[in-house]
Amino acid sequence: MESLNWTTAQEFIFSAFPCSWGDSVICFIPLLFVYAFIVVGNLVIITVVQLNTHLHTPMYFFISALSFLEIWYTTATIPKMLSGLISERRSISLNGCLLQMYFFHSTGISEVCLLTAMAFDRYLAICSPLHYPTIMTPKLCAQLTLVCCVCGFITPLPEIAWISTLPFCGSNQLEHIFCDFLPVLRLACTDIHTIIMIQVVDIVHAVEIITAVVLIFMSYVGIVAVILRIHSAEGRRKAFSTCVSHLTVFLLFFGSVALMYLRFSATYSLFWDTAIALAFAVLSPFFNPIIYSLRNKEIKEAIKKHMDQARIFFS
Repeated sequence: MESLNWTTAQEFIFSAFPCSWGDSVICFIPLLFVYAFIVVGNLVIITVVQLNTHLHTPMYFFISALSFLEIWYTTATIPKMLSGLISERRSISLNGCLLQMYFFHSTGISEVCLLTAMAFDRYLAICSPLHYPTIMTPKLCAQLTLVCCVCGFITPLPEIAWISTLPFCGSNQLEHIFCDFLPVLRLACTDIHTIIMIQVVDIVHAVEIITAVVLIFMSYVGIVAVILRIHSAEGRRKAFSTCVSHLTVFLLFFGSVALMYLRFSATYSLFWDTAIALAFAVLSPFFNPIIYSLRNKEIKEAIKKHMDQARIFFS
């Protein structure tokens, strides 16, 4: 009988944002800067890779593909966060929430798959250098990237489709800064099916993350084993330097994602939920252009060359 009184919420209100206008403005300005830096920084990487033929290698192809995904990964959430910080009504429609969850997770899963493909690329480059050019062809790079995106955009569909059928009753206060599976599921009219599906969502995320981590870990075990057999210190340094950027991005991204999605029944306070969400949704994409440009000699030199050309043109 109680189910007859259920009403499906047509919108959710984000309740994790600061309450005062002053605090909202303080958060808005750095977040706007971070988002602008992410978009511009990744566009610069994509442009530089496209304009320089000596960067038309598998490693830089994957880096530019990752940069492209990063732009859309952050665009799925940050613009809505920015509008929520400066508007009085911090709401999102049910359909808008479902779309945000879908694009956030589809691009995120695509990135996870792409980072795994990049680990495979580094493994081949270091462990099979003679066969590397014939194996890692431009066609294979494009196919791997396409497979990563297809997997990313198909995997969240069942969860999104199921959540769209749930009734939401009672409070529509979403205790988060963007729409994510667990905060939204907590607002569903609780029954045994919802509880089971929350556990299923946990398991699905765990399998995705653990599978990627195991594959990347196995790749780096092989890489380290080969590097340790190199006799010269300079040779070992050069071999490992090609992996440092990828390894740093992997640890930064997967570390924060694991904290959020590998907790199962553990619960965090609203503050820590928000902090962890910001780590993998904002901070990790913010550092990626820095890691891939400032730590990469070839990209730095290419950027410097184009800046010098632009300076000469405008002067």
